[in-house]
Amino acid sequence: MSLDRSHAELERPIEGVSDLVAYFRSAEKPRERWRVGTEHEKLGLYLADFSPVPYDTPRGIGALLERIAERDAWKKIEEAGRLIALQKGEASITLEPGGQLELSGAPLRTIHETCDELHAHLALVREISAPLGIVWLGLGLHPFHGIDALPRMPKARYAIMREYLPTRGELALEMMHMTATVQANFDFSDEADCVRKLRAALAVTPIVSAIYANSSLSEGKANGFVSKRIHIWTRTDPDRTGILPWAFDPDCGYARYVEWALDVPLFFIVRDGRYHPAAGRSFRHFLERGLDGFRASLADWDLHLTTLFPEVRLKRFIEVRGADAVPAGLTCSLPALWKGLLYDAEACAAASALTREWGAAIRLSALEAVARHGLAAEVAGQRVLDLARELLAIAVEGLRRLGGAGRGDPDERRYLEPVREQLALGKSPGRVVAERWEGEWGWEPARLIDCARY
Repeated sequence: MSLDRSHAELERPIEGVSDLVAYFRSAEKPRERWRVGTEHEKLGLYLADFSPVPYDTPRGIGALLERIAERDAWKKIEEAGRLIALQKGEASITLEPGGQLELSGAPLRTIHETCDELHAHLALVREISAPLGIVWLGLGLHPFHGIDALPRMPKARYAIMREYLPTRGELALEMMHMTATVQANFDFSDEADCVRKLRAALAVTPIVSAIYANSSLSEGKANGFVSKRIHIWTRTDPDRTGILPWAFDPDCGYARYVEWALDVPLFFIVRDGRYHPAAGRSFRHFLERGLDGFRASLADWDLHLTTLFPEVRLKRFIEVRGADAVPAGLTCSLPALWKGLLYDAEACAAASALTREWGAAIRLSALEAVARHGLAAEVAGQRVLDLARELLAIAVEGLRRLGGAGRGDPDERRYLEPVREQLALGKSPGRVVAERWEGEWGWEPARLIDCARY
């Protein structure tokens, strides 16, 4: 999740829905300014006994953030006197509700840069975590402990979410405290380009999710899923999650996304650092009638958009959200795969065509099939593994064309080699983990940690 940032240009009151459409239009960028950002979450444990890492102890997450700030000159972000995030330039390190640590990377021009950023971050976190006895894992779900055993981070927004979300989905708290993802962010040039990318990303999200499905263990045993994280998200909040079936309608555009977001209930608004719960009222209600005497501003809209969780999200960029956290090599492949698919027009069209015949019901069933079976799933008579191989070939060609477009960048296709290797196995990472856990690892936590640690 993002830091709740206020921008001076966003503080003015919203005069009408046209302002919200203009918000998206103002984010348009010419191709030469397109960038890629990667957001990467990880799960922490104490190596000695595999217990979760709390916030308020001498070896806790608060102390870890303090040491990172001192060691590497990050700006501290505090809430009620407690350190909750770090910021440096356009990158940030933030806390997720159950103590997951997220790097929200800067928007960078090449995959080489974003991968270098990731590895530098992981090296720093390893160096500072080691004396505290903490290890960080690339898994999509906490493997050893249930929801009651996991810590709670001291952020006001999370307290409000913990109160509201369980009224909407029975696995909402598991989503907040147990899951981890890797996500990537992409620019768009105009409304038509935005819609093309949004549709293409939604169309192939189940396939991409299968490639990165990696949450097959929970509470110390195989859980019957290849990606239980995907299953958890389908039972979190139907108002703000899912595939967005209307995105495939002819009228999809900025205004259609605005109309959807207006009717999603608010979690909160923030005034002078204080969070005001919205008690289930929609943003449309807030816009028309106010809340606690406050009038809606573009800063409120900006914040509201960060609390919507569809598989592909529109903010001032397009955010693809469907992948479990995975080891570092696969993590670097995720933004490369999506760049090859979304930043080359031919690849974007080919990706959309892969699932052109799927309707809304099939797209929803595809997520559940992938959650259960990963790359071994079948959807509408098609093997997801075969679709994933086609998708990889499309992305490889997309990156080849982008690299030959006169930019002079070194070839980025090598970052897709971990995907090629995964598809050669014919199994999602989570399937491999579950088989080893019940086979050669003999249910030994240390063996899992050796495999999954960053």
